[in-house]
Amino acid sequence: MIYRDVISAVIRALASETINSAGGCDYTPKIQASKLKGEIVGKEAAFLTDCWVFGRLHSCLEPKHWMALNACYSTHMASKVGAIGRIVSHVSSPAPRLFLTKAVTAWAYPQLGGAERAPAEKVTLEVDEDAPAWRKAAVAKSQKAINAKLKQRQEAPCEGVIILPAHNYDMNTWDVDGTPERTRRDWRRKIFKGLDTLVNQALLEAGEILTKEGVFFDEQDVA
Repeated sequence: MIYRDVISAVIRALASETINSAGGCDYTPKIQASKLKGEIVGKEAAFLTDCWVFGRLHSCLEPKHWMALNACYSTHMASKVGAIGRIVSHVSSPAPRLFLTKAVTAWAYPQLGGAERAPAEKVTLEVDEDAPAWRKAAVAKSQKAINAKLKQRQEAPCEGVIILPAHNYDMNTWDVDGTPERTRRDWRRKIFKGLDTLVNQALLEAGEILTKEGVFFDEQDVA
């Protein structure tokens, strides 16, 4: 498997973790064992190479660069969410922790046009006006539980893809201190810029690693 550039190599390598049903890019046994004779070729060979690149980058990249690539490009939900949580400590910002965490999450899951979730429906349970207090309390508790479940279901990942509700991109929910809008925008801009810088540094480092391994396609080799 030869890659045209470092981004395609990184994206395919990180995607291999999702494709691998074992969930950890353990590329050695399964396909190898299925071949009694001959060379592994085609899609199987490409997948093995993707997994090998995954392991190589994981072991050679600086931890913060590995986390940045996972937060930005990974399609493996647990790895992406874990990387988002860990990369926060590598971002320098005067913003409060809540704002910083929300900003990193919004950067990792950029808002997509036409992908906004519909608001969660709410259920209202009726109870007679003259019902005893204990019944009214029980109905209210049930209603709260049902609506919480509906909200959880509405915000749950769909087929492995997370689409954040619109309020996650509203900076008013990132800050509880009443910070001026101009300051919050400046915080967000600098946080995003810092994360982009980490990703660019990671891609540069990954490119150097993989160039030494000779996995990039050279157009000069094509007749």
